Amino acid sequence: MNRELIVRSTPDAVDFALLKDGKLVELHKEEDNNNFSVGDIFLAKIRKPVTGLNAAFVNVGYEKDAFLHYHDLGPQLSSMLKFIKQARTGKLKDYSLRNFPFEKDIDKNGSINDVLKANQSLLVQIVKEPISTKGPRISSELSIAGRFLVMVPFSDRVSVSQKIASKEEKDRLIRLVKSIKPKGFGVIIRTVAEGKKVAELDKDLQNLFSKWTNMCKKLHKAPHPSKVLVELNRASSILRDVFNDSFTGIHVDEETLYNQIKDYLHEIAPQKESIVKLYTGSAPIFEKFGIERQIKTSFGRTASMSRGAYLVIEHTEALHVIDVNSGNRSNKAKNQEDTALEVNLLAATEIARQLRLRDMGGIIVVDFIDMTKGDHRRKLFDHLRDEMKDDRAKHKILPPSKFGLVQITRQRVRPEMNIKTSEENPNVSGAEVEAPIVLIDKIQADLERILKPERKNNGVVLNIHPFIAAYLTKGFPSIRSKWFKTYKKWVKIQPRDAYKYLEYRFKDKEGKTIRP
Repeated sequence: MNRELIVRSTPDAVDFALLKDGKLVELHKEEDNNNFSVGDIFLAKIRKPVTGLNAAFVNVGYEKDAFLHYHDLGPQLSSMLKFIKQARTGKLKDYSLRNFPFEKDIDKNGSINDVLKANQSLLVQIVKEPISTKGPRISSELSIAGRFLVMVPFSDRVSVSQKIASKEEKDRLIRLVKSIKPKGFGVIIRTVAEGKKVAELDKDLQNLFSKWTNMCKKLHKAPHPSKVLVELNRASSILRDVFNDSFTGIHVDEETLYNQIKDYLHEIAPQKESIVKLYTGSAPIFEKFGIERQIKTSFGRTASMSRGAYLVIEHTEALHVIDVNSGNRSNKAKNQEDTALEVNLLAATEIARQLRLRDMGGIIVVDFIDMTKGDHRRKLFDHLRDEMKDDRAKHKILPPSKFGLVQITRQRVRPEMNIKTSEENPNVSGAEVEAPIVLIDKIQADLERILKPERKNNGVVLNIHPFIAAYLTKGFPSIRSKWFKTYKKWVKIQPRDAYKYLEYRFKDKEGKTIRP
């Protein structure tokens, strides 16, 4: 399996595309004006506690106050407040927590008014970026993420990722981390720490401790509100979270960014530093790697799959709805039940990709094609779970209901990736059509059905607008030549001046229309 990260730099943003065997699975955008990224830590001021909500509104510098619920305060809130007060007044010089006297944990079912007051200083961390009309969601239970470990100040607990299956490996990692962790700090062991040696874990932990110390030094003179710890830039944070030994290439089209990524990779995986390449080709980097085309075909209301099957994706205020359609698909399956299973398994793979690609969150309801056999429904459920194993967002999948519906909840911490793929209709003023580049995929899907060996055709002629005809026949090899190589049949292309820009029909040599 090949994994590649393609990085495109523009004047106001940086785009990151993650490819898995050439197929786009994740797309991220880092904009210069995003001051509230997940993981950033702010020195903030309590605006006012609200008893009825058991929460407080906090000024972090956003146009709307951030929301801090009592359950997001963390059990060691009293110790943190004491620490901040001493650090702000200059009384505290040792930030290691080694000799810091901890306070009693707050009551887990207590009231916000018992622990927080208006105008109080507090360290808070962004856990959910501003979405729509809502301000950022924050927590005062801080965590600083590294490559292998996550350090949690004011805690002593060591826990390990549930994705590490081996009990022996879990015990080994916990034993190692307990032997190297500083007093007063808890540690969460990440999945990528599996099999790592103590030296690598210790280096990661020391790096996190340095970040904590540097952050604490800023508290004495920092105004309210101010960002005191910046999460890694998006390129480094993506590498930290998704990078593994299966990566075969990282391609960057801007030299400064190329050097940043190379330096970061030198720290976390020096043996892989050589896979970072500076792209200098004449074609835009996203076109070179086929990403623009995949964006156009993946972000519309419909998402095509092989052999005519497709998804319809609808968004509402409360949830997302995905409908699975077999299209006019025909195959050699013995019966309708087998066809339904085949399409549903195909759809499950594409749905897992679409959730990551669009970063869809909240409640997702999928209407699969009805299946009567219980073992088929179980097979579909297991397949969907397997396909979503690589999804870093927290999610839960419920088994198919009697109506064939599958419900998924998926954590949303950033605004959904929403790219407009429709374009202005060249034939109707003010109207829009789907991106013309999708037309070529539609034609090829129709050809795949028409040119099946079991269908005997008296030649195939494609009637189409002259502009599209020229596009299909230009260059070597042309798209038509590729069709011949794939289907072993020649398609005659006939330009038609009377056709609209996106109109096409298949006919045989006698001029009779061929239905796909």
